[in-house]
This record gives sequence, structure tokens and C-alpha cells, in this order.
Amino acid sequence: MSVAGERPRDSLGLGPEFGPSALGTKEHWDAAYESELQIFQESGDAGEIWFGEESMIRLIRWMEKQKIPLDSSVLDIGTGNGVLLVELAKCGYTNLTGIDYSPSAIQLSQNIIEKEGLVNIKLQVKDFLTPSAELSGFQICIDKGTFDAISLNPDNAAEKRKQYVKSLCAVLKMEGFFLITSCNWTKEELLNEFREGFEILEELPTPKFCFGGRIGNSVTALVFQRKKSGHSSWTN
Repeated sequence: MSVAGERPRDSLGLGPEFGPSALGTKEHWDAAYESELQIFQESGDAGEIWFGEESMIRLIRWMEKQKIPLDSSVLDIGTGNGVLLVELAKCGYTNLTGIDYSPSAIQLSQNIIEKEGLVNIKLQVKDFLTPSAELSGFQICIDKGTFDAISLNPDNAAEKRKQYVKSLCAVLKMEGFFLITSCNWTKEELLNEFREGFEILEELPTPKFCFGGRIGNSVTALVFQRKKSGHSSWTN
């Protein structure tokens, strides 16, 4: 599950508030990935890369800069077509997991991964808001648009955002890293959404635009770290 967003939103807080949308429903994404799966089977086209290739490069460069060990456990939340996992595997990362609540998305990911001849990627059909017990202990969690989609859910999106944070705390190790890319939320808004249990480490550079003489970002990319309880290392 990934979403490019329903509105442009810059870091200055411009633009209208977003509201409920079909983009926040499982039915929408099931239909979308059923279509993408059929297209892949017919033409080999892997489909859209959410936020563009530069969004993947941005995340991978950060991980390389931080010298994240290649065997670190990585969870792609709402993996969609799994292309981010493919790129991580090509960069040498060997402990990769992707989840999505759409079975067609996972089937598409599996087909793409098999076509690439990759073996170090695990895929599961799971709703991140109701994670199972075995989905835990990850050192890196990545979200490119899933939190955006949850925020557009017509059925009590505010409560679902709170559950997202709880789920993130459940699956991410103490002092683990959370990398989020969003087009619906500003930096300040994301800091507020993840204030419980997380601290901001870095804002990653994203494309800028000028509107009315003011400069803002159409996409926000942040790195959080889960706050530790007592003394521990995120690599433990």
C-alpha cells in the first residue's frame, strides 16, 4: 500500500486540509494492484515508483552514509510492488521484509522479485495496524506513502494514525530507525504525530518549489529513532 497523495503539501503548511478519500481504503488498493499485476503479467511493467526513483536513492544513500550493516533487519511498510526492496537487495542488504494488506500487491512484488532472481526478500500479506507477534524486532522500518494512505481512510483516520504509531513501536527495536516519506504531512505535523516514543534525527533533502515568493517542499522525508528505555543498542 503506497499513495502519491491527494494534494500538494509544502513544509510551510500551505494548501487545504486533506479529508477522507478512496485512496485510504483497502478496496481501492486491491483494485489498483489487481490491475498492476495483470499489466505486469502481460508486459513485464513493474508499475509506478511512488515519489519517484529519487525517493529510493535518498533512503538508500542515508543508510549507506550511516553504515547500516547489510544484515540489518529491514521492514518495508506497505511495500506495494516491492521495488524499494529490490533496490535494497541489489545494494547488498540481505534481511528484507515487505508487508502489504493487499494480496495482489504481494503477488506483484513476488513476481517482480522472482524476475530479478533475488532470494533475500520475505513478503507477507499483513495489515500493519494489526501486526502479528512474529512481526517484530526490526532495526529499520521504511514508509513511503502508507501513513499518507491511512490518513485518508474514511473510517476514523485519527484513531488509525494512533494505532499506526503503536504498531510501529511494536515492530521496531529500541533505538531502531524509522524512515518516512510523505506528501500529505509537513515536518512539524509528523513530529507531532510521532512525538510518543520517537525522536527526530534528520530531515532528508527533497525537491523544493516556490509559491508566492515562498519556498517549500512537496514531499517530506524524515528519519526518526525509537526512544530507548534504559541503556541498550539498536543493533542488539
